[in-house]
Amino acid sequence: MDITNISAIQSLTDVSRYGSTTKVAQEGEENQFDTLLSSAMNMIGETNQLSNEAEAEEIRYATGQSDNMHDLMVAQQKANVSLQYTVAVKNTALEAYRSLMNMQM
Repeated sequence: MDITNISAIQSLTDVSRYGSTTKVAQEGEENQFDTLLSSAMNMIGETNQLSNEAEAEEIRYATGQSDNMHDLMVAQQKANVSLQYTVAVKNTALEAYRSLMNMQM
């Protein structure tokens, strides 16, 4: 997982500020939700891939095909961090959705 290449945080900071702003959507902002959703789906796929890689490394270590505990721990930690990040993004998106639903018009 390449942390420097994650762009979902930028979109989420814009979404989480909807409760405090009354800005009307301008041209080009209609695709922000589409961009946010596609980044979230890519993040879920990446998290699933890292989990599968960690599980494969566990199996290799358990069956004796690999004796490198370091690779096992790195794969497990990558999967764990990716899962935590995905859950944090989900929670932020849900919070933004709830803020939008509670807005008075």
